Amino acid sequence: MAMLGEQKVWEDGGRGRGATWWWKLCIFQTDYYYEYTECDSAGSRWRVAIPHNLGTCSALPTPTRGTDCSFSCAAGEFLEMSAQQCTTCAAGSYSLGSGVRFDQWDTIPAGFTSLATYMDPGPSVEESQACNSSSWTPQGVYLESSRDECTVSLVYAVHLEQQGSVSFSYQYPDNNIFFEFYVNLKSGTNILYWRTTGILVGGKMVKPVLLRNIQIEGVAYTSECFPCRPGWFSSAPGSSSCQPCPRNTSSNKGAASCTPCPDTQYSHEGWSQCKERPPCSEKDYFQIHTACDSEGKTKVMYRWVEPRICEENVTGAVALPPTGEREACPPCNPGYYNTDDSTCFPCPPGTHSDGTSVCEECPAGTEPVLGYEYKWWNVLPSNMKTSCFNVGNSKCDDMNGWEVAGDHIRSGAGGSDNDYLILNLHVPGFKLPTSLAGMTGTEFGRITFVFETICSADCELYFMMDVNRKSTTVVESWEGSKERQSYTHIMTRNASVSYTWAFQRTNQAQDVRRYISDVVILYSVSVTNVQDGVASACRACALLSQSSQRPGSCIPCPAGFYIDRDTNRCQECPPNTYLSGHHTYGEDACLPCGPGSKSNKEHSRCYSDCSFSHTENNRTLTFDLSSLSTVASLTIGPSFTSKGTKYLHVFNVSLCGHQGTMAAVCTDNVTDLANKDMGSDSTQFVNSVDSFICQSTIIPADGRGFRMALASQSISLCLRNDYRTVPQPQVATGSCQRGRSAVMTIRCNPEKTDRGKLTVPSACPAGTCDGCTFHFLWESGSACPRCTQDDYHQIEGACKGGAQETLSVWNEPKLCIKGISLPAKSSAPCEAIALWLKVGVGGGAFLAVLLVSLTCYFWKKNKRLEYKYSRLVMSANKECELPVADSCALAEGEEPEDDVVYSHKPSLLGKLRAIANKREGDSSESVQLKSSQSERWVWG
Repeated sequence: MAMLGEQKVWEDGGRGRGATWWWKLCIFQTDYYYEYTECDSAGSRWRVAIPHNLGTCSALPTPTRGTDCSFSCAAGEFLEMSAQQCTTCAAGSYSLGSGVRFDQWDTIPAGFTSLATYMDPGPSVEESQACNSSSWTPQGVYLESSRDECTVSLVYAVHLEQQGSVSFSYQYPDNNIFFEFYVNLKSGTNILYWRTTGILVGGKMVKPVLLRNIQIEGVAYTSECFPCRPGWFSSAPGSSSCQPCPRNTSSNKGAASCTPCPDTQYSHEGWSQCKERPPCSEKDYFQIHTACDSEGKTKVMYRWVEPRICEENVTGAVALPPTGEREACPPCNPGYYNTDDSTCFPCPPGTHSDGTSVCEECPAGTEPVLGYEYKWWNVLPSNMKTSCFNVGNSKCDDMNGWEVAGDHIRSGAGGSDNDYLILNLHVPGFKLPTSLAGMTGTEFGRITFVFETICSADCELYFMMDVNRKSTTVVESWEGSKERQSYTHIMTRNASVSYTWAFQRTNQAQDVRRYISDVVILYSVSVTNVQDGVASACRACALLSQSSQRPGSCIPCPAGFYIDRDTNRCQECPPNTYLSGHHTYGEDACLPCGPGSKSNKEHSRCYSDCSFSHTENNRTLTFDLSSLSTVASLTIGPSFTSKGTKYLHVFNVSLCGHQGTMAAVCTDNVTDLANKDMGSDSTQFVNSVDSFICQSTIIPADGRGFRMALASQSISLCLRNDYRTVPQPQVATGSCQRGRSAVMTIRCNPEKTDRGKLTVPSACPAGTCDGCTFHFLWESGSACPRCTQDDYHQIEGACKGGAQETLSVWNEPKLCIKGISLPAKSSAPCEAIALWLKVGVGGGAFLAVLLVSLTCYFWKKNKRLEYKYSRLVMSANKECELPVADSCALAEGEEPEDDVVYSHKPSLLGKLRAIANKREGDSSESVQLKSSQSERWVWG
């Protein structure tokens, strides 16, 4: 038949000039399809025919009353709309009856929409268009979220006619991505959305969320069956689901059976086509140790990686190495003993063994040390299990993720390079030994393991824990190759916990195995204080006195007491010491507190009571930091990622006080946001960090469309608040081999308030320059020492009216607060002339009198000498004989230089002498000695 009905054509001569209208008579069911109208208030609806083409159809079937709104077909059936009856699905297809399932993601199915938004307001158009390329990406059997910091939503609208449900599988491995699913199911139209937002702080790419197998129940009816996707099949009519094709088979879409691959080709489970087998290489097999036989022997064997895809009998292929020689089995792990058939069993309660000998009871005065200590790996311990997980690769579900290898356990081959190879250890709970039962510390147990990673790609090892089966949280992770090292995690809650190691060779999905040689090796694992654990040794305990009813029995020491080595009795620790928490035997178990800190009453921890003394240059400075005791917060930022996302670094600081409790709390709410919204107990969140200094990365709610601000990447920076000059490191992490530490510098600034201001160095605006050591500066008036007498001096005023005032003044600059106060102004009696002035005047007068006296004395003596000389001269003149010059003053051969001359007129001195001589009755004249001159005077 050339035409399907009558066609009419006409031209519009008016406003529609040039338009051609086709009128088609729809008489075949291929020209239209049936749909139901919305249900009315009575719960009824109508079936109407809708043409496939957009053109106008004539002669469509008239609407008829449809089935009841609550009507639905069973699984494996669909509602045939022509007869409005349930019909069985054919082979190669399936139906959920009253639901829909989406398990094929070659493209985003009809009805789904991927929307990318960037809600931070930016000044440029480029920033608003930065997320245009971000979306949920189909990857065959799953959807992959965006890896950037854009907010990407997967939206689906569904109309429910009855009570329904939504289920889906997802993989959420990275806390640096915010993932939420919103649903509020009710009758009528419902909008479902899955939304992710990456938190790219530090430039590290996030690992995407994987989503698959979305199933929605409650749609009331399915009008068609869904064909099985390629690689899957349904062999019987009326199937409610399809099954994956087995290995080495394949199928097309809608297949009722699978086709085997040729011998030279292979396929994994659920593949739609076969591939050529490559030659076998060293990457296609691995080494294992066999279980111990009855003679206590084991040997090394090699096995092909399953499923085996390589071809052994081709050019360039390697053969499987031969089995090694038999060798002695490793001993049992501590706490176990060896039976006659070389099987290890745990020691009975109350006994212990090092793994090489039989179990023995603990001696009197001791108790068994319970726990797990695994260092020999001939078989997997009964409380450990291994698995393989990949939401996009179901072929690894039945594989072992780890393999035992004698002195270590190592990651297995897996099904693909991006599988998560999982090792799980379950601990039922913790129980402190009797000698520690009275302690009030926060340590209930600790897990320590030694590991090594050998990688050529971007491998990553995760260490996680699940407390009370709530949620699995990443404790620490390591990227790339890591040398052999030890890691310890302290358990601060007495609860059931599962520890998990997950190893991924690469996060990129690939069909070809490239990194199968990348491996993680776990050498030993030990857990202390395990409830119902095994004992590898015995430890001393405190004993009851001989006078008690049960002498020699172990008793718990009170908090803060240690066990004396000589008497096995409890003794209290010395002042300002604390017990380490896992060792109480001997006085050396009481560790000294650091400078500026003291122990609490129970000796369980050291803390600062906000008072501190320091001696320097024979002067003691006393500080009172009580104003800084409340938890302080420091916000740094904002900073921006490469796409402009605003984020802040928030530090919470608990400097002192609080009886040593770590009052600074930082909490991640990326994965716990839903739980907190429901008002659950916050103490159940394992993502909170208690410390003296902790850090969180905050993405504000404004601009990103979140219901609240996001907090992530919370870390502890300080677990001890000693006043030390060198920062005290914590437990080593993946990025800080020596652990993280913080240095708090407190600077006296009287101009600041008591609370002061907390800052970070300008050279390191994020508080750290290497990511491991953090520096803070707290300027505060409270950081100044208490004032003492050395901080002021006194000034004395002048004596006025017989009184003198004394004033006390602070030394400048003043660098002290509180303490003693300045003495009040004082007044003391005084004299107008000061004592020193009196002493000075008296001393001066005495010296003046003494000088006058000495002058007079020497003057009088000089007169006497002059008189005697004059008499000598006069006596010589009376006898008319002059003194012979040779005998008086001239030596032999000398010429006379001076002459005795008599002046015309006697001098005043001569007159005085003459008068004196007359009084004595002698008449004489004085003479004057003059130097030789041309003119001589002679008295006659």
